[in-house]
Amino acid sequence: MSCPRRRLGDVLELRYGKSLPDRERKAGDVPVYGSGGIGGSHDAALVHGPGVIVGRKGSVGSVFFESRDFFPIDTVYYVVPKEDNISLRYAYYLLGYLPLASMNSDVAVPGLNRDRALSLEVQLPSKAEQNAIVSILSTYDDLIENNRRRMALLEESARLLYREWFIRLRFPGYEHTRITEGVPEGWERKTALDAIFVLSGGTPKTSVPDYWDGEIPFYTPKDATDGIWVTGCERTVTELGLQNCNSKLYPRETVFISARGTVGKLNMAQRPMVMSQSCYALVGKDHLTQPFIYAAMQSAVDALRQQAVGAVFDAIVVDTFKRINLLVPPPAMVRLFDETVRSMFDQVENLILQNQKLRAARDLLLPRLMSGEVAV
Repeated sequence: MSCPRRRLGDVLELRYGKSLPDRERKAGDVPVYGSGGIGGSHDAALVHGPGVIVGRKGSVGSVFFESRDFFPIDTVYYVVPKEDNISLRYAYYLLGYLPLASMNSDVAVPGLNRDRALSLEVQLPSKAEQNAIVSILSTYDDLIENNRRRMALLEESARLLYREWFIRLRFPGYEHTRITEGVPEGWERKTALDAIFVLSGGTPKTSVPDYWDGEIPFYTPKDATDGIWVTGCERTVTELGLQNCNSKLYPRETVFISARGTVGKLNMAQRPMVMSQSCYALVGKDHLTQPFIYAAMQSAVDALRQQAVGAVFDAIVVDTFKRINLLVPPPAMVRLFDETVRSMFDQVENLILQNQKLRAARDLLLPRLMSGEVAV
């Protein structure tokens, strides 16, 4: 690819998003974008799609493409092309290729330095070459998006199954089961704290040697995903360092729930992980399995959030789980539910791993296409 070099700021603008606190958001289906991606929804859009969003604060230099109308908040920029000869989808891949994450402002609160970013020199190939590059890279993204939709359907199916069996009480054999005051015969009504071990995590002092930069994921609320599984974390720890922290190494399928700040983010550990003090680990007592615990707490998240209190930020404590009620079915019913949803959870995990490989292949190809190393 041989073409003249241009300043990025000559071909596109980076415009500021707008503040939209949670308390001002109204129920709707317009995605709200922060620097970490979609962080909620609203009933009105600030920008008509399609569009490109760039992280300004927080996840500096993150880049997202959105085909729908959307609302970018004040921690991001959104992209406006200045010329007709740049494809918006090409701009998305171009921005993902540029070293934006390293362009932090030298201020107390780091953020993407817009002037530095817009001063970068880039190659702008012809529209035909842009479209060819987009065609190649979007093949990977389309497969990733199809997998994401399949994951969402599987996760929704698991949620609906729990609701049908354990809230609406339309479980297998319900027609022949006596129900007294909302409790089927052979079932028990318990508090969440009676049914679940609520375990704490911890974070060592940064001066503790041999703790950080190991191989064990260190789960914090900002590592939470929108789906069932968390497969990795931003920080890792060494096994040696565990003795210097009051957090234990939690096994695969441990359910993590965020307890401070943004309360109620739920994930299951895809592999053994350590957890910060801003979360709790939830482990079922007696015959309660981890998929059951995940589904049960997912149905109780709104109730937990309503119980959150705090002078500086919302938080839940162990005693909060005493105020959450659960219906605990007998072992056979739990096993049947576990067998049914576990296959869904396994499919979601396989799709996550597929997407990781697709992203790795796309990210390997991206710089080669953008630099012209691979001809189109």
